[in-house]
Amino acid sequence: MVESDLKSGEAEAIVLIKAAPQVGLKHGETVCCAALDIYGKWLRLYPVSFRYLDEGKKFSRWDRIHFRWRLPNDDRRLESRRVDQDTLSIVGSLKQSERQSFLDRAIVTSLDRERQAGRSLALLRVEVRDFRYQKKNPDELLAEKAKFESLRAQRDMFNSKKLIPYEPCPYRFKYRYKTDDGDREGTCQDWEIEATFFRWSREYGEKPALEMMEKTFGEEYPHKGMLLAMGTHSVYPDRWLINGVIRLDRIQQMSLL
Repeated sequence: MVESDLKSGEAEAIVLIKAAPQVGLKHGETVCCAALDIYGKWLRLYPVSFRYLDEGKKFSRWDRIHFRWRLPNDDRRLESRRVDQDTLSIVGSLKQSERQSFLDRAIVTSLDRERQAGRSLALLRVEVRDFRYQKKNPDELLAEKAKFESLRAQRDMFNSKKLIPYEPCPYRFKYRYKTDDGDREGTCQDWEIEATFFRWSREYGEKPALEMMEKTFGEEYPHKGMLLAMGTHSVYPDRWLINGVIRLDRIQQMSLL
């Protein structure tokens, strides 16, 4: 049986992205993760109840994880996998010196070509045009908080593991960028970018934090080198979303003497 015929199995993969937590009717609070397996194949790992994982299972970017999976019944995207969280373990981490060579084979410059090939995840090299923040509507933010609080209260009734309430980010962080397909724009869903905003807000205050976000993600990252981890929408397969930002130094080509 070839790999594409398998309905379930085991895998090892390097985690690249954890999107910010979302609340859904079916799975509750979950995080969508994207990873490359040890053969360079994309995997979408969902749903992961990340904040409810045991501490020894809470993986970070560049961690190598092992897990059992099955194909989902409600998601036909090629890379999507349902993860058995009880089997998840961290078995290593990708060294910084190994990251460039590991990612090289996955980097693309056109989302249209990836879509035509039937793929729904991509590691995109872009030319950043603009990075900006947008404050959420107060009513929208209150509704988000209410969803998380309601779910937490329900789970606390039946779960001995009490979680710190999740605080939705009051801002959206957006990129406008150029690819081989032309200009695009989108909101970044990376959990790390939101966590960075909260950390800097606590340390320096909200306004300085936003200024630092603009400088770091809008100037320093594009100058030093960065990639956008992209994924298609589950309901609208032609809509690409920015799942995360990955810093990766630009490779300077050496002259051959």
